[in-house]
Amino acid sequence: MLEQSTRQDIVHRHAPLRHSAPLTVHTETLEIETTTAPGFHDITDEVNAVVAEAGVRFGQVTVFSCHTTAAVRINENEPLLLRDMARTLRQIAPSNAYYEHNDFGRRVVNMNPDECANGHAHCQHLFLSTSETIPIVDGRPVLGTYQRVFFIELDHPRVRQVMVSVVGC
Repeated sequence: MLEQSTRQDIVHRHAPLRHSAPLTVHTETLEIETTTAPGFHDITDEVNAVVAEAGVRFGQVTVFSCHTTAAVRINENEPLLLRDMARTLRQIAPSNAYYEHNDFGRRVVNMNPDECANGHAHCQHLFLSTSETIPIVDGRPVLGTYQRVFFIELDHPRVRQVMVSVVGC
């Protein structure tokens, strides 16, 4: 016979943290020069440095891509896996497929003089995320054994911006 678990059996409870210290908000923008698409850029060390500079012991850090064709995700930095993930993104939305967004004879919204055909990058972004939020405990972002923070270029190589915002005390 199976025993039924209760929430207390599953969740490890910690005493609530009560601090009289003021709330700190610290934001920095990282510039990343991308080299390929899809391209995975491990920015974990840079995120850790921003958290250390903020001096927050308990809180959270949000890593946010300022672009609709570049994402932020947490995953493992293993070279063969990164190749698998890049291949998967190309299979989901191949750059050589037809996208109405790329039909510049019809498209009239959000056009720039240097507009490029990047419908595939927008569609790939649908399966990723613009940001990740990571808890900070004892002054360090809490990441699992193999977890790393990646900025993912989906469009074409260029300089990109990533906001890193730390909130806590």
